[in-house]
Amino acid sequence: MCGIVGAVSHHNIVPVLVQGLQRLEYRGYDSCGVAVYQDGELRRTRSTARVAELQQQIDTDGVASGTGIAHTRWATHGAPVVHNAHPHFSSGKIALVHNGIIENHEQLRDELKAKGYAFESQTDTEVIAHLVHHLYDGDLFDAVQRAVLRLKGAYAIAVFCRDEPHRVVGAREGSPMILGLGTEASGGANYLASDAMALAGVTDRIVYLEEGDVVDIQIGKHWIVARDEHGQFRPVPREVRIVQAHTGAAELGPYRHYMQKEIFEQPRAIADTLEGVAGITPELFGDGAYKVFKEVNRVLILACGTSYYSGSTAKYWLESIAKIPTSVEIASEYRYRDSVPDPRTLVVTISQSGETADTLAALKHARALGMPHTLTICNVATSAMVRECKLAYITRAGVEVGVASTKAFTTQLAGLFLLTLALAQVRGHLSDVQEAAHLKAMRHLPAALQAVLALEPQVVAWAEAFARKENALFLGRGLHYPIALEGALKLKEISYIHAEAYPAGELKHGPLALVTSEMPVVTVAPNDALLEKLKSNLQEVRARGGQLYVFADADTRITNAEGLHVIRMPEHYGALSPILHVVPLQLLAYHTAVARGTDVDKPRNLAKSVTVE
Repeated sequence: MCGIVGAVSHHNIVPVLVQGLQRLEYRGYDSCGVAVYQDGELRRTRSTARVAELQQQIDTDGVASGTGIAHTRWATHGAPVVHNAHPHFSSGKIALVHNGIIENHEQLRDELKAKGYAFESQTDTEVIAHLVHHLYDGDLFDAVQRAVLRLKGAYAIAVFCRDEPHRVVGAREGSPMILGLGTEASGGANYLASDAMALAGVTDRIVYLEEGDVVDIQIGKHWIVARDEHGQFRPVPREVRIVQAHTGAAELGPYRHYMQKEIFEQPRAIADTLEGVAGITPELFGDGAYKVFKEVNRVLILACGTSYYSGSTAKYWLESIAKIPTSVEIASEYRYRDSVPDPRTLVVTISQSGETADTLAALKHARALGMPHTLTICNVATSAMVRECKLAYITRAGVEVGVASTKAFTTQLAGLFLLTLALAQVRGHLSDVQEAAHLKAMRHLPAALQAVLALEPQVVAWAEAFARKENALFLGRGLHYPIALEGALKLKEISYIHAEAYPAGELKHGPLALVTSEMPVVTVAPNDALLEKLKSNLQEVRARGGQLYVFADADTRITNAEGLHVIRMPEHYGALSPILHVVPLQLLAYHTAVARGTDVDKPRNLAKSVTVE
């Protein structure tokens, strides 16, 4: 969500800025823009189209400079129109881009209007630009430090001033920002960005700025300061890391969309995530994990969206295999409600990006309540989530470009299953025979997933029927209820079909009223202990004329009939069945969206990395 790129150089930096925006397109955005210092003035180009169209405008306008900032915006305050697009100017002197939300923007807006500032947008961001201008007295670094003391909320900003043309200042609080240090070959260029991927191929020398940092970049030099306990800014050291940001995932190859590519990458992603797991040991999650696992007596999982559903699946594993009480909370709800803390809780966060604002805030809230044992399941080793948690398991899904998560979800499940086994082992609930059986099943997952992906032609046939619908129900029981929730989420995200998921046993308690011949009912039907109960629920749908679409294990004896459409899964997979059963639901959502002609990889109103509350 929202991307920032900024740079100072002796050379024209605009191609690097635009390339950085293109690398961040996967996050999702409504508008984009670039601002530079050129011919003694501030110049900007903004667009509500894609970055490719912005590049055409830049070429037409002849925009070129050694100093500039660029941005992709996901609308929060104000509609996605050009006058709300970043960068924002103040008095022709200050140019600024911003990720996050300023909670006291209305108060600041009133103050600045009283001082004579005219506002051209409805954004909270323009407030920051005018505030910096109001505080500017010849030193931009000082003005930004003074400005951020007035801001409440989350922000990452990059700003430059017409009067100091070879300087860009950045600051962060609650939103990610990195400093990229140029190489000798770059002639002393330095960079700011919201994601290391934006600078892939430009520099691999990265500094991850911490909460409250303010950074000043100039050609060949930089400074970082942070507030001390007295609210004074002091110079601080920050580690320079060598980060190889990967861009190979941006190649579509033979696939039509990134989402389709990422669905088919899941066997490889699972294999990579499990690489090196020779046996179950707490140290898979970091040094000191054994001691932590021995001390905890319950698990609290914090996550949002798709990650919340992976956590909901893990609850079944943790309680049935590891025998440890587990609660799963939507992070944005948990952080604002009264809860009963237990210092012997293992707080587990789940995040694809590791920068999800609500989950980071919920983690900090849990720690503030006196729960110090923290662990994250995350796809980005250098993310804020990994830095904030004491323990971690890094999934290796690779870059996921499609907004609707697929391979990140299944690799999260793999990591959570390993966590379940490690806790079960420490708690004395995992024998050597059970460990060997589970590991064998996990190593077979890539091959099993390949067999499920071979079902794609059958799913395509179903998608043609789904594309004509406007509503759908998804049903699952037990361990597969969260998978039904994930299937419904995928369909609504990218096809814009209204979809809801229920535990199948809840049908008669309300949702059955919605069932007609126009309501497709998708059912996840593994051959588990709840199968016969599930079959009874299917009959309830058929008796009301509903159309059933069932993903059934081969040995369930559920067969095609009038109003009952069945795709047979290759094999029953026991506790790991959710990892297999979610894949045809991903394919169904994908091909339905394709049939409806939606923007599969960039669905309307959504962003990939949700870095605002």
